[in-house]
Amino acid sequence: MTVSSPLPETPDPADAAPGEPTLTMLNPDFPFSYDHYLEHPAGLGSLPEQAQGTEVAVIGAGLAGVVAAYELMKLGCKPVIFEAGEIGGRLKTQSFAAAPEVVADLGGMRFPTSGKAFYHYVDLLDLPTREFPNPLTGAAPSTVIELKGQAFYAEDASHLPPFFAEVAQAWQRALTEEAELEAVQQAICSRDVLELKRLWNQLVERFDDESFYGFLSSSQAFQELSFEHLEAFGQVGFGSGGWDTDFTNSILEVLRVVFTGADDHHRSIDGGAQRLPVQLWKHRPERLAHWSPGTSLESLHGGAPRGAVSGIHRGSNPALPGGGVRVTEKWGRTQEFAAAVVTCQSWLLSARIDTDENLFAPSMWTAIEKSHYMLSSKTFVMVDRPFWRDIDPETGRPVMSMTLTDRLPRATYLLDEGPERPASILLSYTWNDDALKWLPLDASERTRLMLHSLAKIYPGVDIGAHMIGEPITVSWEADPNFMGAFKNNLPGHYRYQERLFGHFVQEQLPEHQRGVFLAGDDISFTAGWADGAVTTALNAVWGVLHHLGGTAAAENPGPGDVWADLAPIRLD
Repeated sequence: MTVSSPLPETPDPADAAPGEPTLTMLNPDFPFSYDHYLEHPAGLGSLPEQAQGTEVAVIGAGLAGVVAAYELMKLGCKPVIFEAGEIGGRLKTQSFAAAPEVVADLGGMRFPTSGKAFYHYVDLLDLPTREFPNPLTGAAPSTVIELKGQAFYAEDASHLPPFFAEVAQAWQRALTEEAELEAVQQAICSRDVLELKRLWNQLVERFDDESFYGFLSSSQAFQELSFEHLEAFGQVGFGSGGWDTDFTNSILEVLRVVFTGADDHHRSIDGGAQRLPVQLWKHRPERLAHWSPGTSLESLHGGAPRGAVSGIHRGSNPALPGGGVRVTEKWGRTQEFAAAVVTCQSWLLSARIDTDENLFAPSMWTAIEKSHYMLSSKTFVMVDRPFWRDIDPETGRPVMSMTLTDRLPRATYLLDEGPERPASILLSYTWNDDALKWLPLDASERTRLMLHSLAKIYPGVDIGAHMIGEPITVSWEADPNFMGAFKNNLPGHYRYQERLFGHFVQEQLPEHQRGVFLAGDDISFTAGWADGAVTTALNAVWGVLHHLGGTAAAENPGPGDVWADLAPIRLD
C-alpha cells in the first residue's frame, strides 16, 4: 500500500544519523517508542524467582507469536508455541521447485524503513535486505502506467505527463489542508507525544465516520479537479498501485500509513521474508534469565512447535492465576497454562477455535466480530532470466517495465536476481474486489488471464516463452487458518480497534477475563504492517510479565506502565 508521487519523497529513515530526528512508525494512537524500549540495556523487565520457568501458551507462530515467545523466553518463561501450519504466518515464502533460490513472498514482502521495531529483529539477526522495486522508485528501472488503453512510460515520476503530477499534488494538498500532515509528521519526527496525541485525537474525533473516498471527494484539492483525476488516483495511484480497493475503509487507516512513512522506502529481505521468524525461532540470545546459555525457542520445543489449537477455555488449576488457561490441540491433547498469548487472526476465535465466551467481555466479542479483513491475491511465475531488461530496438526502451494498470492484473512487479539468472515476476497483486475476481480460478487459469492482459500492454513480448515450471498463487481469504490478508477498519470502527489494542492492560478486568493476551497486526492500529505485529507482541509480553507478578525496570517502563498517559482516545 504505497503512494510514491512526482513530489519529493520524505528522507529515508535508514539514512538518518544516530539521534537525528526522523520519521518512524510511532503510532499516533499510542505513541510509545517501542524501538527505544527494545534497545534499552535494562531489558524488558524481570520475573520473580518463583515465576521463572512458568509455561505460557503462544498460539500462532507468525511474526507476532515468535517475537512474543522469544521475548518471554528471555524473561525466563517457557513459551509453548502452537502452530497449525508453518512458522512464519503471513510472512510466507515459497521457493520455485526448479530453482529454490528464486522465491515468492506470498504475504509480507516489503517493509518500510520507518518500522523501527520490526528492523530491530532484522538487525539482530543480521538479515541482508535490498530496496524493493516499487514502481517509480530508484530500484525500478522503468515503469509503465496504463489506463483506458493508453500507456505512459517513465523512468521516474518526473517523466509522467502533467495529469499525474496534478493527481499527486491534489493528494498531497488534501493531506496537508484537511489532515494536518506537516504538523503530525513533525511531531512524530521529534517524538513530541503530547503534541502528536493532541493533533491525532482531534483527527480521530473528526474523521471516525469518514471513508477514504469521502475524504478525497470532499477535499478542496480534488474538488478543483475532474472526476478523472480521482478515478486515476483510485485505479493506479502511484508506487505499488491503486487505492480504490481501500476507498470504503476508514480514512484513519490511510492517514496512519502516510503519517508514519509506511508508504515510502520499502526494503525486502534477501531470500524471503519468512527468514525473519524462522531464524528468530532458531536464535540463541546472549542475555537469558533462567535458561542456560545456548537456549533457543527451537531447543525449548525439541525442534518443532505443537500443533493446531481447537479450543481455548478457562482452566481449573488452583495454583494458577484465575485457574489458568486450558488449551486443546486438534487431536485432543490438553494442557493448562498460567497465561496465553493469542496471535492468530481474531476471527478464528469464533469461527474455528472453540473459545470460552467468558474469557472476553461481550464488547470485546463485538470488536472481534466487527473486524473487517481485506482480501488479497498474488500470482508469481519464474522465468529463465530477467528478459525485461532487453532493449526494444524500435523504442530504445526496456521491453517490459514495472506495471500499474486498470486491467485485471492491476500491478505487476519484476523481481531480478541478476543477469542471466532465473528470476520471478509477480504477475498480479490485487486486493478486495479485484482479488475476488481471481478467487474461483486455479493458478493456471489465473496465469493465462494475466498473460492475456499483459499482452495488450506489451504486444511484442512473449512472457510465456520465458516461463519455467508452474506458477505460485495465493488467495489469503481462502486459507482457513487466516480467512483474509489483514484487517482494515471501516468508518465508525475506531471504537472496536481501541478495545482490541488496549486489552493487554487487564487490571480493571474481572479475574475470569485475565490471562489471555491478544497480539498480531490485526490487533494493532497499523494492520497489514509487520511493525504492528511486533509492537502488539511486546504489549502482550508486558501483559504476561505483569500477570505473573513481574515488573519492567524503572528506567525502561513498558507500554502498560505508561498506559494512563498515552492510551488511545475513547470516543464515548
